[in-house]
Amino acid sequence: MTNKRTVVIALGGNAILTDDPSARGQQQALRQTAKHLVALIKQEIQVVITHGNGPQVGNLLLQQQAANSPKNPAMPLDTCVAMTQGSIGYWLQNALEEELAAEGLPTKVATLVTQVVVSEKDPAFADPTKPVGPFLTEEQAQQMMTETNAIFKEDAGRGWRKVVASPKPIAIHDQASIRALVDNDFIVICAGGGGIPVTESGRGVEAVIDKDFASEKLAEVLEAEELIILTGVSKIALNYGKDNEQWLDQVNLTELEQYIQEGHFAPGSMLPKVQAAMDFVQVSKNNVAIITSLEDLADFDHETGTRIISD
Repeated sequence: MTNKRTVVIALGGNAILTDDPSARGQQQALRQTAKHLVALIKQEIQVVITHGNGPQVGNLLLQQQAANSPKNPAMPLDTCVAMTQGSIGYWLQNALEEELAAEGLPTKVATLVTQVVVSEKDPAFADPTKPVGPFLTEEQAQQMMTETNAIFKEDAGRGWRKVVASPKPIAIHDQASIRALVDNDFIVICAGGGGIPVTESGRGVEAVIDKDFASEKLAEVLEAEELIILTGVSKIALNYGKDNEQWLDQVNLTELEQYIQEGHFAPGSMLPKVQAAMDFVQVSKNNVAIITSLEDLADFDHETGTRIISD
């Protein structure tokens, strides 16, 4: 059984996808990501890795739609999440094993396609807001809504897109398997894309779970010492992008709640990361959540990033 401290790391989209959406391009991006992760693993830290899948599942839905026919029907969203979990996990596992071997470290890495439990009573199902899949004209969207139970909404003047619920995770279905791997010193890649959304009865649902909230729930059930949420900036900021921009080194829950009320964090961008970090600190009390960039990951013990602490 491992005696290392356990850290859950939530990779942002820039860790996987750059300007090249091909398999080769994403594999190359993940090789660079693996170098940063191994720099942390070398510090005798037990790492559990989650990742996003937004662009990948979006591209897969486009491919499914283009090939959809009675003989070759498009796969449902929960299955597409599983498919992208598998492909990204496969690429990242290979990249990590290659980098670990180059450093002379044990190459014990496992990818687990993970189901995450949501409540059928979650209010998100009554008000779907998460856009997925291709852009359509209003006429096409109206026709799809007539023919199916899907809901489409206009998306920022760019066209109409299908929207699905984004419920909060309430449990990690596969937590016992993840725990067994962690206890046997495996680096675990899991809960990709927020996990496959399933109900408490195990039925897959048409939804997308925010990967930062899923990562928080995972860190909580694993009793991790830290949750690290990676993004495109070194720290979170007040008045981001403005002349009076202020970077935050350390902030407590009460202060963050005030900053949220003041509208400092963009919904769908920094806000869910901040809320997930707050949830972890609230539950774990003395443990810390950190929001930082991939490039600063190896130095997270040395005042890098924004540290979220309890009051």
